[in-house]
Amino acid sequence: MTTMVLTAHGSADPRSAATTRAVADLLKDLRPGLDLRLAYLDKNPPGLVDVLAGLRGTRYVVVTPLLLADAYHARRDIPEHIARSGATERGISVRRAPVLGADGRLVCVLRERLAGMGVSPADDALGVLVVAIGSSDAAVNARTAQVASKLSAGTRWAGATTAFVTVPGSLATAAHRLRQLGMRRLVIAPWFLAPGRLPDRVQAFARDAGIAMAPPLGAHRLVAETVLDRFDRAVAGHMAA
Repeated sequence: MTTMVLTAHGSADPRSAATTRAVADLLKDLRPGLDLRLAYLDKNPPGLVDVLAGLRGTRYVVVTPLLLADAYHARRDIPEHIARSGATERGISVRRAPVLGADGRLVCVLRERLAGMGVSPADDALGVLVVAIGSSDAAVNARTAQVASKLSAGTRWAGATTAFVTVPGSLATAAHRLRQLGMRRLVIAPWFLAPGRLPDRVQAFARDAGIAMAPPLGAHRLVAETVLDRFDRAVAGHMAA
């Protein structure tokens, strides 16, 4: 049996860890018998190093990131934590699953969150502002920007664009651009898995700017299915090696 170590970034905001636990519960429902452990890179226990160091009686482990972007935490933090754990020195084969990325299932969840606010795909005066965390890596941001076009595909919305909360002025600039293009109504579609400090910052901007904002993706069945897809890809790599 291969162990899944579901690994989230971690947050001082308890709503974030609650979302991670809820996703884990969905995974157990979808895959009964799955050997699942939770771990965090920061802020919350148990840490990934501790979880891997404490594993006994397992040969195969897939560290499965509950992360949207293949940025610093996925590329640097997770490999470093795996190395520090000493798991491979104890004969445990550890693989890292791909991040969730701009998966179509997650885009469907975001579209569902907008629909829950009463947003219609036929609203031809609507501008949709997808807001993500952002990265110092331009290639990562370019991949995230694909969410806006995927989200608006098949709708009559006047336009959709992307802003990054960690880039100063990005939200205000993107909203101004949409309004300059004649979009009378705006809505924010947050590309976040859970509530937390950064989503709250976006919510404050939305409130001050008079823009409605959808909830984050949250613990949705399609989020869990995407996690399992990434896990299964890594398990297949184990078997092929």
